[in-house]
Amino acid sequence: MDTVRNNNNKKVEISFPVSGMSCASCVRRVEQAIMKTPGVESAAVNLATESATVVYDCSLSGSDEIKKSIEDAGYEVILPSQVQDDLKADEKDIIDPVMQVSSRKKGEIAELSAKFRLALAASIVIFIVGMPEFFPFVKSIGFGVRHYILMFLTAWVMFGAGWRFFRGAWVAAAHGTSDMNTLVSVGTFSAFIYSAFATIFPHLVHSGNGEPHVYYDTASMIITLILLGRMLEAKAKGQTSEAIVKLLEIQAKKAVVIRNGVESEIPAEDVIPGDFVVVKPGGKIPADGTVTEGFSAVDESMLTGEPVPADKTTGDKVTGGTVNTTGSFVFRAEKTGKDTALAKIVEIVEQAQMHKPPVQRIADTIASWFVPVVISIAVLTFTVWFIWGPKPSLTIALMNFISVLIIACPCALGLATPTAIMAGTGRGAGRGILIRSGEALEKAGKINIVVFDKTGTLTEGKPAVEEFLNFSRTFGDKDIISLAASVENKSEHPLGEAIVRFAARGENITGVGDLLPVDGFLAYPGRGVKGECAGKTVLAGKLAFMQESGVDFTPFFEKIQPYEDKGSTIVYFSVDGEPSAAAIISDSIKSTAGEAVSRLKKLGLQTAILTGDSRKAAAHVASTLGIDTVIAEVLPHEKSLEIEKLQKQGKVVAMAGDGVNDAPALAVADIGIAMGSGSDIAIETADITIVGNDPAKAAEAVNLSRQTVKVIYQNFFWAFIYNIIGIPIAAGVLYPIWGIFLQPVFASLAMAFSSVSVVTNSLRLRKM
Repeated sequence: MDTVRNNNNKKVEISFPVSGMSCASCVRRVEQAIMKTPGVESAAVNLATESATVVYDCSLSGSDEIKKSIEDAGYEVILPSQVQDDLKADEKDIIDPVMQVSSRKKGEIAELSAKFRLALAASIVIFIVGMPEFFPFVKSIGFGVRHYILMFLTAWVMFGAGWRFFRGAWVAAAHGTSDMNTLVSVGTFSAFIYSAFATIFPHLVHSGNGEPHVYYDTASMIITLILLGRMLEAKAKGQTSEAIVKLLEIQAKKAVVIRNGVESEIPAEDVIPGDFVVVKPGGKIPADGTVTEGFSAVDESMLTGEPVPADKTTGDKVTGGTVNTTGSFVFRAEKTGKDTALAKIVEIVEQAQMHKPPVQRIADTIASWFVPVVISIAVLTFTVWFIWGPKPSLTIALMNFISVLIIACPCALGLATPTAIMAGTGRGAGRGILIRSGEALEKAGKINIVVFDKTGTLTEGKPAVEEFLNFSRTFGDKDIISLAASVENKSEHPLGEAIVRFAARGENITGVGDLLPVDGFLAYPGRGVKGECAGKTVLAGKLAFMQESGVDFTPFFEKIQPYEDKGSTIVYFSVDGEPSAAAIISDSIKSTAGEAVSRLKKLGLQTAILTGDSRKAAAHVASTLGIDTVIAEVLPHEKSLEIEKLQKQGKVVAMAGDGVNDAPALAVADIGIAMGSGSDIAIETADITIVGNDPAKAAEAVNLSRQTVKVIYQNFFWAFIYNIIGIPIAAGVLYPIWGIFLQPVFASLAMAFSSVSVVTNSLRLRKM
């Protein structure tokens, strides 16, 4: 991941790959090295992505100093070219960092696979040559020759195929530290050195029949099995970042633009804001913009998780990376490159996967002392068995020493949290749920109340005529609707627009083009409008406006009252002073709002509605959806105060809103959930952004958070259970009871399975 971002004039956040890390101890060492660099404020290193994110003051330090600190600690760094000029870092262009990581990971998997196959072939030969009792044809070779053959083959396996472990151990030792490589290297090297000594000086080390015991098969099989574990681990880790790779792969490669009246095909990255882009059936949309011509249905499932294509016509927004399904259309490009919704999504998910959740502190704390403690236990084990163990005491002591070192490798500990975070945030991104950080992902699982804004969150946010009541004794339904819509068409008020839309649909009138001309139009702000239409004086507005104008709607209150009781907005109409009609206008509830509340309640959460609308309107929505608490008639700046009141009651609060008027409340809430469209997914105050405005995704986000934290703790269990059970067994505690020792080869199998089981467990999140 190569990204650079300016936080202000001097603060720079940079993310870059770090190679050479193998376990939780490596992560801690790299972070400590970075934090020692002057000007560095924070550093987060991720073992799963093999990368680091650093925030630093570029007036005190630079990227070169950070790179040197990491390299001095024994690791390799690849810094993005943009960092060469830190002060211009805000000029960053969108690149394919995850694709680079994916490519590098594929190369690593190929290398590990090749080395494993060669090591396995050599280990099979070593096993055959070292077991003459099972392979009679080997007995004809003297043990001296056999042992030299085994020594050279094992040396190749260890220092050829397994050189990465010894190099890592040497680097760690040179810096006065230890890690997973130290345990593997010390264990296998001990077996090899003892065996080599027995090979060269057989008369000094021998058993009763004159042939000394050698443990070349142990050393070679340990290296081979650990290579197998690392290969499987690398493959599994690659799958955890699959969601981002897929997002990057959906970007359009080509675009057809109209410039100077001529259509031409250009690379998608060359599209600029203002271009008119032609999208044909089956084509990918190369940028964000607005449809100017044509009609089609667009598959947005890769961004929103919704399988049903969305209809698009003139004036509708389209998002880069989505797929046109049927008709052709032209749209005006508005956001390209790093400004597109897709680029923002990738950036948010990358940030979430880089930053650590608080639960990671458990692993960090343990990693700081784990390897030294294990080495101490191994040395103690060797000492006890060598001094007090049965014959051959040196052999038993050495094997137990090696088993303790191998089974205790802390690879799984370093992978427990980051792989779960990557899988969880990746799953969320595929479902249109963008989680900004690991901390937000963890905290979302602790909330106990979700507070919803009403307009635009639980409702469509677009007023619509629910019912049109005709009271006129002179005009039929079609005529009175035509008069009402003709006058309202002169108004720019949202309620007037709703009435015009109502008139233009179905059989009310033929269309907006058939509206009647209006003379003498007057608007009375906050009250109503007046105009002369078809020789008639038409008034439209509030009841108070009608009363001021001498129009009496009292006879019709019985019909209107039920709508007022549920909070609908009423627009009254009179023609030549006669009470003629009433338009019942409401903001319809989203089809998924009921599902959202139901799912939250199944998760054991309380729900509330927080709105500036009337109490009647809020209460109607709440009762329809089954929401527990209603907080209504609240001004935008007062919403944050209401959230604080809930927090003072001991509640952990999530606020779901549209991210504009609700921004203060989103910021104050423990978790801010912004309902985002394709154009506003990067709402800075939100911890979680829902792409597509589906409130049901809020419940899905909470559930995903809970499942991810659950998997993290399960991973900790798998990371520790092998050590808690395995280290005592490897140390020989079962021998006095049942005469059982844990052979080093089985210890290496258990260690490899520990890492693979952790990553595999994390991958389950992709199916939740």
